[in-house]
Amino acid sequence: MTDPATLDVTIVDGYVDEPAHFGVPPYISTYPRYVAGALVDAGVPRDQITYHTIDALRDDRGRWQDVDEADLMVYVGGMTVPGKYVGGTPAEPDEVRELAWTAGGTTLMGGPVRFGVGDANEGATETERDDLDYDFVAKGDVEAAVYDLVHGGMEGFGNRMRDNEEITRWAQQGAFVIEQHPNHPDYLICEMETSRGCPYRCSFCTEPLYGADPSFRTPDSVVGEVDALSNHGARHFRLGRQADILAYGGDGEAPNPDALRELYGGIRDVAPNLGTLHLDNMNPITIVKWPEKSREGIRIIAEHNTPGDTAAFGLESADPLVQAENNLNVSAEECLRAVRIVNEEGGWRPGGDRSDAPQFGDGAPNRLPKLLPGINLVHGLKGERAETFEHNRQFLQDVYDEGLLLRRVNIRQVMAFEGTEMAETGAEIAHDHKKQFKQYKREVREEIDNPMLQRLAPPGTVLEDVHLEYHQDGKTFGRQLGTYPLLVGIPGERDLGTTLDVAVTDHGYRSVTGLPYPLDVNSASMNELAAIPGLGKQRAGNIVVDRPFDAVPDIDGIGAFVTVDRPGSAD
Repeated sequence: MTDPATLDVTIVDGYVDEPAHFGVPPYISTYPRYVAGALVDAGVPRDQITYHTIDALRDDRGRWQDVDEADLMVYVGGMTVPGKYVGGTPAEPDEVRELAWTAGGTTLMGGPVRFGVGDANEGATETERDDLDYDFVAKGDVEAAVYDLVHGGMEGFGNRMRDNEEITRWAQQGAFVIEQHPNHPDYLICEMETSRGCPYRCSFCTEPLYGADPSFRTPDSVVGEVDALSNHGARHFRLGRQADILAYGGDGEAPNPDALRELYGGIRDVAPNLGTLHLDNMNPITIVKWPEKSREGIRIIAEHNTPGDTAAFGLESADPLVQAENNLNVSAEECLRAVRIVNEEGGWRPGGDRSDAPQFGDGAPNRLPKLLPGINLVHGLKGERAETFEHNRQFLQDVYDEGLLLRRVNIRQVMAFEGTEMAETGAEIAHDHKKQFKQYKREVREEIDNPMLQRLAPPGTVLEDVHLEYHQDGKTFGRQLGTYPLLVGIPGERDLGTTLDVAVTDHGYRSVTGLPYPLDVNSASMNELAAIPGLGKQRAGNIVVDRPFDAVPDIDGIGAFVTVDRPGSAD
């Protein structure tokens, strides 16, 4: 029997991405925090727990000493949806094996990696279970495995799922570990769990493997975790770990506005100065079945959240045949109805008339709307045919033609995991349709994404607190913290790791270009002034020649981008 108080433990975060869980920076998932809390609860002193991200280990090989010398090394990671990432790069299988080979003590692996490992983190892939040379693999919850292993003297554990009472303790006890994240405190958003499990059985999704009936944490439990994280410097939170935020605190399907009011109000009470409060998943079938209760719930969310929030809708396919063969629970017509309701209740912009949502065009305030739907589409599902692509394209066109707003459209190819119905079909259909998928995706970006983005964030829209991340082609790129933030390109190479407000000047398919907001007309560069929509190089040159100004020049459109810092006079 090993005394927990004598253990040195290293947690390595290889990052996770699940249908209801983000963990690639700037996000930190629940897994490393819960593991740290379980270790403390089992008797390991906090100062003997070390946390590293996989990127931190790549950047500094000296950190691998903590992996080598730990009595217990816990790896958490796994991708069950494909994605492209800016803030970090998920661990590849060979790196996960290297961690096991380097570790001098006991090794334990857990998280969604338990569902399977592919050759790469991408769509149109099949996965298989692989222990990657670890001593132990948690087939249940990794945090429960850690607690049982350590509390039991390092002699083994059962593959069990933890309960909500344990998570209430572990979430608060493990909050300290965020201070060891490289992005702490300013560029880190904490993923928050409100529930696990799903009553629906979509063929490809791993979420039902967590439980047939959703298991909800109480508002006090979630709010207590936010309070603990806030005490360790967290200011940004995303309620992303649930299948359907509207169903929170109810029977698993019907909305419970009172529970949402207690949850969101409680978070605002304990973190009044938070910078971000966003969510992720909202089931459109809930809105269709219970429209009035859903409207009330959406109004509560939009009252308490921060702008630019996204309610991701799992339409998955607008093709009736694919819907039937994959147990998809909402039709294209029903999803359009749900898109309409979220626009009406959450599509207002700060400073605007809430009864006039969705707001865009002339006279709309220059901030992002509070809450909009996002659409998830998955390709390679059973029954997919050539007509499927046109069904999906037509649905998106219908949304646009009706004058509605979408925050984003997420198009991906399926990953097939053991335990889901897609395991038998695998990635065969996705491979067969790869060429058509690429063409269709390009058409959606050109015909839907770009005009929708211009409607969502027209020139002059102000994006606050854009974090500058990297340089490319003479520009600086950054994002706000939040759910599916827009990538922003800014002329010139500016100091990375800093933040600034940006006014949008132009649009790509899923990104925008912008200028620091507001520009000082007396000190702005020629290139910055020329980038103001409608100004051009000649008039920008005239402004430079005529400086300094005591007031903003009387030029159409310039007032949305510039201000005047009056030059000081000599004594």
